[in-house]
Amino acid sequence: MRSAPIMNDRILLFIPMYRCARQIPRVIAHLTPEVQRRIAEVVVVDNGSPDGSVEAARTAMASLGIPARILLNDANYNLGGSHKVAFDYALTHGFSHVVVLHGDDQADIADLLPQLDAGRHNQYDCLLGSRFASGSRLHGYSTLRIAGNWAFNLLFSIATGRWLTDLGSGLNVFSTAWLADQFYRRLGDDLTFNIYLLLNIVHRRARYAFFPISWREDDQISNVRLFRQGFRTLGIVAGYGLRRGGYLATDRASRPHTAYTATTVHQQ
Repeated sequence: MRSAPIMNDRILLFIPMYRCARQIPRVIAHLTPEVQRRIAEVVVVDNGSPDGSVEAARTAMASLGIPARILLNDANYNLGGSHKVAFDYALTHGFSHVVVLHGDDQADIADLLPQLDAGRHNQYDCLLGSRFASGSRLHGYSTLRIAGNWAFNLLFSIATGRWLTDLGSGLNVFSTAWLADQFYRRLGDDLTFNIYLLLNIVHRRARYAFFPISWREDDQISNVRLFRQGFRTLGIVAGYGLRRGGYLATDRASRPHTAYTATTVHQQ
């Protein structure tokens, strides 16, 4: 028998979106009544998509029975900057948790429901979806990318002294109590944001756990340049291995911390 979320839960579902006009209707369609029962509000944060993503999201949201809005970043903040917008929004509006679900329809939010029903989001500061944990399922993921991810997981595990099975997937949960000091504002705004976030999770001794997820690549447009991102990731693990907290203390934000603003372009 499934248990209901505790009464004090107020969970924000944050969906970062960029060039997801084809995928975002599918992502929102997966927000079944079963999912909506556990979520207080849905916020889609668009980073200036030129392909009609905002209109596609607005149309799809009409089927939702819970509060929902679309925020349009006031400048190009990249994926990390969109996280900063959403985390600030969650803290300002009194949510207890933020669920991150990428808008490209690679992850499946149904994988999260057993974690919420078991109350694990209240046992940990961070629940991290893992593409490579035992029980995970990959569809359409190349052998090269799987091997590369495993290699980096091993390197970061050695550097941190903790077994890490994913450096950053598209399905995660964070307690706003753990985000309250807004340390995330100094992290980089690009695709390295999740890596720096994970290192902070370990270094700040957060209570965290990985859980297996399903992951697929069909018609998504990847923003990752494989080899360039690989070299940057090597630089990060080397920097952390040599300097630890001093390395993480560096401010990598591309703009003043209060400059990550967004405009509501749809609300229901």
